[in-house]
Amino acid sequence: MFNIADTLHSWCREARPFALATVVDVTGSAPLPVGTSVAVDADGNTVGSISGGCVEGAVHELCRQVLKDGGEPQRAWFGYADDDAFAVGLTCGGELDVLVQRVDPAAQPHLAAALAEVVSGRPTAVAQVVDGPEELLGRTVCVTGDAAHATLDNGELDREVTAQAAALLRAGRTARVEVGVNADTCPEKLSVLVHVHASPPRMLIFGAVDFAAALSRAGGFLGYHVTVCDARPVFATPARFPYADEVVVDWPHRYLAQTAVDARTAICVLTHDAKFDIPLLRLALDLPVGYVGAMGSRRTHDDRLRRLREVGLTQPQLARLRSPIGLDLGARTPEETAMSIAAEIIADRNRGTGLPLSQRTGPIHGHTGHAPAAV
Repeated sequence: MFNIADTLHSWCREARPFALATVVDVTGSAPLPVGTSVAVDADGNTVGSISGGCVEGAVHELCRQVLKDGGEPQRAWFGYADDDAFAVGLTCGGELDVLVQRVDPAAQPHLAAALAEVVSGRPTAVAQVVDGPEELLGRTVCVTGDAAHATLDNGELDREVTAQAAALLRAGRTARVEVGVNADTCPEKLSVLVHVHASPPRMLIFGAVDFAAALSRAGGFLGYHVTVCDARPVFATPARFPYADEVVVDWPHRYLAQTAVDARTAICVLTHDAKFDIPLLRLALDLPVGYVGAMGSRRTHDDRLRRLREVGLTQPQLARLRSPIGLDLGARTPEETAMSIAAEIIADRNRGTGLPLSQRTGPIHGHTGHAPAAV
């Protein structure tokens, strides 16, 4: 629902009821991910998209019907239209499970508060019950900052859902999780879709070089909060890196030791100078970050590994290092090299192969939106 947070926030401020259609599960190839929503108000005003166009008309009519009836949430399933490419269906071959519910902002002030947090750019999670007992379907629990606003009317379930939402908020991921199945709290399985609006992930670029300028622009385009760090003040200037969110003059390893990182952080070492690289990578490869890559030739890489072993890094730690950095795109220019690095970060984050899709079989979008076994 956060894909249309601005409009929903406006409608909530006006106490305007609306129908909300949300993709709660995806099978195979589908154009938009789990958590994407469409909303329709009583006047037929529509915002958002859940399929890129192929099932929008049917979803719009279902929203109008749910809003008119004012009844219980409805489920709709859309799959590939085998017999008629123009029939309601997904010509991309995927399947969508959609939950449509009526939202009355006056009766759900916690949701309006959560949307206000999203619009303000603050980390927020909304856990939406998408499968389970009929009386709970569509209910929400909101986590904003250190506060939780629960509406499931079940203390144990509220605590469990809140804990799951808080964990996903820390990880910065929207995902579907299973809770309940407890005779004392909820004997039926409860499936909850946790919508997450998190602070941007960080991209830390070490080395104030031309490649860093291009990569900072690519990182910003991908939604990262980009920091460029270099110990040389003559090179590390905001004028040279206009697309970076911040430019820091400090020794790389010293800056990394004192700055905040998490599992979504990407560290890109572009200095290929041992006096900077070795202390920096010694620390980076021991931190719980998502990606660590280092620029350099094969010869530089071999020498770097030798030096890192000498300072005590283990083979499992060294195996985390992406070096030479980037995918093989035949890149030559700083801009092409930035695309190569960005492509590797995307593939690593999404567990992609990095292979051309023409060389693969099976669904293009293999991720279903369910939470993996471990965060």
